Amino acid sequence: MASQFIYTYVRHRDEKELCRMEMRAFFGYDVEDNVIISDIGVDPSRSPFIQTRLEVLLDADNLELLADKASELEIDQLFKTVCLNDITLAETAKIGHDTRRNIERTIGLQINGEPELDHPEVFIGIMQLNNRWYAGKLLYSSSDWHVHQQKPHMYSTALSTRLARAAVNIAVPHPKEKRVIDPCCGIGTVLVEALSMGIPIEGRDINPLVVYGSRKNIDYFGLKGNVTIGPIADVEEEYDVAIIDMPYNLFTHITAEGQLEILKEARRFSKSCLIITIENMDDMLEMAGFEIVDRCLARKGTFSREVVLCK
Repeated sequence: MASQFIYTYVRHRDEKELCRMEMRAFFGYDVEDNVIISDIGVDPSRSPFIQTRLEVLLDADNLELLADKASELEIDQLFKTVCLNDITLAETAKIGHDTRRNIERTIGLQINGEPELDHPEVFIGIMQLNNRWYAGKLLYSSSDWHVHQQKPHMYSTALSTRLARAAVNIAVPHPKEKRVIDPCCGIGTVLVEALSMGIPIEGRDINPLVVYGSRKNIDYFGLKGNVTIGPIADVEEEYDVAIIDMPYNLFTHITAEGQLEILKEARRFSKSCLIITIENMDDMLEMAGFEIVDRCLARKGTFSREVVLCK
């Protein structure tokens, strides 16, 4: 029987479109709500939006039946039960603190194993969702990647860490055997996020100074990655995915013709491409031979960037 996973999400309202685009990349569909169910297993720490992942082991129509089923559950590690209804989940209202503690005790006492409240080796999550109850192995998202927000080499126009991380997930949701390149990598914001998730990616930039900064940023976080100096036209190998934070003439001297050339070169050596841009580039993408398959606006206050996935 295939595993079933329930993911809970936390996101700022400005991030709603970006979060849903990441959902579509990971799971093939999205939801308005802050919880999504899928048979696809994703490490919750990859996403800047996923809070928890519940791998369902038991489900029932009510709590009493769930407790009965829990008596058949054997956990060979020190465990702690956690009721996840401390917030509203989709249309299921938040459950009060005392009731959640009672639910945790009710299920925990039925499980065959040794409970440990202070230093558990595994968490068993319990959730009520849409009039059904679930229990299973609970994984929390790690916030370790937040340290990437402070790099030794930074500049004001670089992508935010959250946007870069989501962009990598959208471009390479399932990275097994995928070859990935960021051919205009700047100071390496995308490279750091991809490498920190164990996704092999190659970097490249025409500017030796930013390549130096990119290499230093990668080293600073103890990561290993290859960053080459040179124009995108010199890329000779083929890649499954290219991720491009498009240079723009507000902060660089690139022309519209130069942007189009970047897209044409990316089309030449990559099967798919994720473009991040401050201006609409639909006409250029069509001229370069790309087909747009998904998109969103990534907002931050009054500023927004287009995130466009092409094949």
